[in-house]
Amino acid sequence: MAENKTQPTKARVGDFLDAVDNPKRRADARKVLAMMRRVTGKRATMWGSSIIGFGKYQYRYESGREGEFMLTGLSPRKQNLAVYIIPGFEPFEAQMKKLGKYKTGRSCLYINKLEDVDEKVLEKLIDNSVKLMRKRYNVMP
Repeated sequence: MAENKTQPTKARVGDFLDAVDNPKRRADARKVLAMMRRVTGKRATMWGSSIIGFGKYQYRYESGREGEFMLTGLSPRKQNLAVYIIPGFEPFEAQMKKLGKYKTGRSCLYINKLEDVDEKVLEKLIDNSVKLMRKRYNVMP
């Protein structure tokens, strides 16, 4: 069975953030990192070369594919800050209406600048996402 391409690494989160060229993106990433640390109670881990993840859960699909992935995470990209809301956005429609200016992918929340969103709503969204993941899956200690 194929493994996930994105796996935890031994790389240092601080070194990764220090290398982010855009100072505003770097500062925004550090703020979201602090939110995720508060919400999860976990330390940050690099997943692959460009994703900072928190916590870990085990999944198993009906197809038989199984693996482990982060509960939540972020990636400071050149274009935006990607925040990983793993269960997707459907369960959080009411919060999304209050969040501010953003775009979404399947499980990615794309924010240009942290000022574009309500930080309290963002932290609550991350918190609710993590709580839902803990309810649905076997979360690893």
